Amino acid sequence: MMKMKVEGASCRVTFRKHLGGSVLKGTVFNHWEGVSTFLKVESDEPEERLAHLIRNAKAGCFAEGLVTQQVPLHSHVEVNGEPFHIEGVTEKQG
Repeated sequence: MMKMKVEGASCRVTFRKHLGGSVLKGTVFNHWEGVSTFLKVESDEPEERLAHLIRNAKAGCFAEGLVTQQVPLHSHVEVNGEPFHIEGVTEKQG
């Protein structure tokens, strides 16, 4: 889209989270401590064009959007092919 020559690119993402509580007591929880991305780009393009490219890529990244924006979660569960409502987990079917 930006008509730039990039020889190669890779991205690694690390998630730091804590999982705790008790399965038997029903107190399981998770707590996010952070997410880090590590981007490597191979290109002879000018720095300002590369910065523009990387800003665009990060702004359009679905994964980054999920961890930087509050996203509504709608849970639907089926058991044996039938809708299965769990209070506090799934939405009631109208």
